[in-house]
Amino acid sequence: MKKLFSIVLVLAMVLACSAALAEPVTLTYAEVNPVEGTVVGDVALAFKDKLEELSGGEVLVDIQASGVMGDEKTVLSNIFSGDTSVDIVRISAFALNQYGAEKSVFLTLPYVFTSEEHYWNFVESDLAKEMLAEAKEKGMPVTGLAYGEEGFRHFFFKNEVSGIEDLKGLKIRVSDDPIMTGMVSGLGAAATTVSFGELYTSLQSGVVDAAEQPITNYLSNSFQEVAPYLLKDGHTLGTIELIATDSCFAKLSEEQQAMVQEAADYAMQVCKESVTVKQDEAAQTLIEGGATIIEVEDKTPWQEATKDVLNANIAGMEDVYEAILALQ
Repeated sequence: MKKLFSIVLVLAMVLACSAALAEPVTLTYAEVNPVEGTVVGDVALAFKDKLEELSGGEVLVDIQASGVMGDEKTVLSNIFSGDTSVDIVRISAFALNQYGAEKSVFLTLPYVFTSEEHYWNFVESDLAKEMLAEAKEKGMPVTGLAYGEEGFRHFFFKNEVSGIEDLKGLKIRVSDDPIMTGMVSGLGAAATTVSFGELYTSLQSGVVDAAEQPITNYLSNSFQEVAPYLLKDGHTLGTIELIATDSCFAKLSEEQQAMVQEAADYAMQVCKESVTVKQDEAAQTLIEGGATIIEVEDKTPWQEATKDVLNANIAGMEDVYEAILALQ
């Protein structure tokens, strides 16, 4: 009887351990924008669906969108301070520059990419792979997974504008980013730092006169309600990057880590297919809703006004700049 009891006890322990091992790992995915109606929302959902499919449900993804985990700056600051509450983050592709990823500066400089086709040629190049690896090589607690984009970024305004000359003296919202600050200053406007979460009310109250975002984010955050004039200057491409934290990979097997990479690559292919459709849909919705969209036919004055910030930031890395231009 004692022997039988021992066997039953051992079996129970084995079953309990098996159940514990079968418990899925849940990864928290941080996104500052809404999921609905955005390119980055499509990326988040594609990543979640593919990873859960590849892992057979062993790895789940909990998408925390609309800035629930904080804005981009806060999330990154927390990660670099040792916080482990976020596992996967969708960031602006240049965001790691402030932590030492020097080459990522090219992904925010004005008028580097001439078209979205040019950008995707870059994404598929060896240079992009080198730039994704830079953060880990520099000892940062994150791994660059994949690049994508949200479409070109444009300025939008509370009051009617017609061209570059109307930017003079306006207070234009920027994130805490010296490149954007320099670009806005070059255009003759006053760069004003406002967190993304406070942007709507800042436009509404007049703290700032204008801001800039890809057209899909402009619509999904309802900025047209308080700033109904969109000037399509396309000063920079809204380049994005998916990163995984070291604490994320620490709780995954090597096989599961490879699944994360595969899911990220898949999500960015969805991004490539989604971005044009989403931009066209957003423009149509905005026009039907009464927003005014102004096309910029000649970008030469804009390029001239922002050349100082471009030249200052490619100094010493002109070869990288030329390599990107060659991918057109």
